[in-house]
Amino acid sequence: MGKKKMKSGTMIRRIIVFIILVILAVYGMLQLPVLEKVIYPYPHRAIIEKYSAQYGVDPLLVVAVIREESKFLPQSESHKGAKGLMQLMPATARSISQSIGDKTYSDDDLSTPEKNIQYGTWYLASLEKEFSQNTQLVIAAYNGGRGRVQEWIKEGQIDPGNVIQQDIPFKETRDYVGRVLKSYQKYKTLYSS
Repeated sequence: MGKKKMKSGTMIRRIIVFIILVILAVYGMLQLPVLEKVIYPYPHRAIIEKYSAQYGVDPLLVVAVIREESKFLPQSESHKGAKGLMQLMPATARSISQSIGDKTYSDDDLSTPEKNIQYGTWYLASLEKEFSQNTQLVIAAYNGGRGRVQEWIKEGQIDPGNVIQQDIPFKETRDYVGRVLKSYQKYKTLYSS
């Protein structure tokens, strides 16, 4: 008799869990943007929008870069030594600090969201100026380095007037550009007003 009650209780719990899952699935289908905003969150929004406005960069591009660079983990560090939300190399950040006249900068600042986002956004703005607002080239340069992208253009491997993602010579950079562009499109769909 005890086994029947246990089987009956287990069956009821399974039915309840199944019903809850069905309700959540239906709700998710009806509220897809809500679910997608969990997958594509927008943390540090005020900081991102502050520096995006200051440097003239689309904030949704900035958040897409952050998502793909660090998954929003401020203490992230790559095997190559890039740090923080926007995965900046310390040497790049030191150069940025000189360009913007920030005499208080130290490499420890790269784990601080505000400083990392400020510098990363400034860097994106400088790449946008250099590559004539060509988003694919900007993203490629952010990942592979501006000098490398200039070299690809000079050698005719990439046509800056007609950038085709498959033409990017480095697989890592080519894949990175694809991921950031996909995130950027999602962010524009979810957060554009």
